[in-house]
Amino acid sequence: MFEFLKKKKEVAAPVDGICIPMGEVKDSVFSSKMLGDGFAVIPSGDVIVAPVAGEIVMIPESKHAFGIAAPSGMEVLVHIGLDTVNLNGDGFSLLAKQGAKVKAGTPVIQVDRRRLTEQGYDLTTMLIFTEGYDREVVLDCYGQQVRAGQILING
Repeated sequence: MFEFLKKKKEVAAPVDGICIPMGEVKDSVFSSKMLGDGFAVIPSGDVIVAPVAGEIVMIPESKHAFGIAAPSGMEVLVHIGLDTVNLNGDGFSLLAKQGAKVKAGTPVIQVDRRRLTEQGYDLTTMLIFTEGYDREVVLDCYGQQVRAGQILING
């Protein structure tokens, strides 16, 4: 009866690229879902956006990841690339700050994708549900092109 009072859990693609299941990420920490379930995008774009509306609660000095807490109680971690923490922020530019309130689609980090891929980094970008999302993540977009800010989960 009061469905309109429930907080929606809309989740968007964090970057332009090909959407893949978490199990296909080439790092066992992510593919085994050790950090949580989610999905990944093999990027074709350079701008990583907020996948949910909420507050940016964490951006490490290395700028390779960020966390957002949504009003619904859902928390997500966006992790850009594999072993990119080793870059100590080189190749990443902040477009938003920790503590900022964002909407899904708000630019958060810009990546020098060309330079980092030339250095051999896999920039597959993972979205991990760390809190407040208790269903298995199965999306219709696997293997397909998605756009940064495109809603992939609506419910």
